[in-house]
Amino acid sequence: NVFVVSLAFADLVVAFYPYPLVLYALFHDGWALGDTQCMVSGFLMGLSVIGSIFNITGIAVNRYCYICHSFSYSRLYSYRNTLLFVALIWVITIVAIIPNFYVGSLRYDPRVYSCTFAQNVSSSYTVAVVVVHFLVPIAVVTFCYLRIWVLVIQVRRKVKTEESPRIRPSDLRNFLTMFVVFVLFAICWAPLNLIGLAVAIDPSHVAPRIPEWLFVVSYFMAYFNSCLNAIIYGLLNRNFRNEYKRIITSVWVTRLFVTETSRAATDAKSKVNSPTVTVKQSIEKDCELSC
Repeated sequence: NVFVVSLAFADLVVAFYPYPLVLYALFHDGWALGDTQCMVSGFLMGLSVIGSIFNITGIAVNRYCYICHSFSYSRLYSYRNTLLFVALIWVITIVAIIPNFYVGSLRYDPRVYSCTFAQNVSSSYTVAVVVVHFLVPIAVVTFCYLRIWVLVIQVRRKVKTEESPRIRPSDLRNFLTMFVVFVLFAICWAPLNLIGLAVAIDPSHVAPRIPEWLFVVSYFMAYFNSCLNAIIYGLLNRNFRNEYKRIITSVWVTRLFVTETSRAATDAKSKVNSPTVTVKQSIEKDCELSC
């Protein structure tokens, strides 16, 4: 749960600051907020992206230890150690972003109206970014999930032979949820990273041949991944679905309560100030006295 909250925070970083600035640049057809805002926006966007992939990697390692090495899991992932692991992920994320300031790769790209990582600034640095920020984490996550899948297949065979299974259904559902999160992340980010790798290998020949629409589609497809995780949790995890329903219901009921309260207050005020109501009350009072 701590890792999931950390991943959710990474997804929300871009929504709080960079995305509103992208909309501002889109409406003004250019960047008009200065270099400082551009650097901050690019830094936070990188923080979200790298934080997401490193958190997904941390979750994969956590699931691997929990399912494949269950006996030592409690010792490895105590509450204190888990917090330290999450803190380490964010420290590594910040350290991975800092070289961008020295290379000067955080720049405004008019094609996507964003201050983001420029792939054509340094070929060697772009290759390092793709390898360290994408290929290595993908390899680690793939290894962890392949080992889990092997164990799942073995457990299913044991179930058929009436032996006691090592994996509970709830653990398997949680694993499947995080596996889908990983697969969609890889699908969304692979095109942009492959384009960056191709440009880094031969910038003078490859960069002019990449269609602008292809880069724009791959860029926004990559950052759209931050919006998908909440949907995946809702579709595949019963606990998240129940909480979504509870939140929506509470918001809707609160809205109805506020609306009805406001309407009742308005009706009461109109009745007090209405001349018709005042005359009617006077007539009723005279009738009572005469009777």
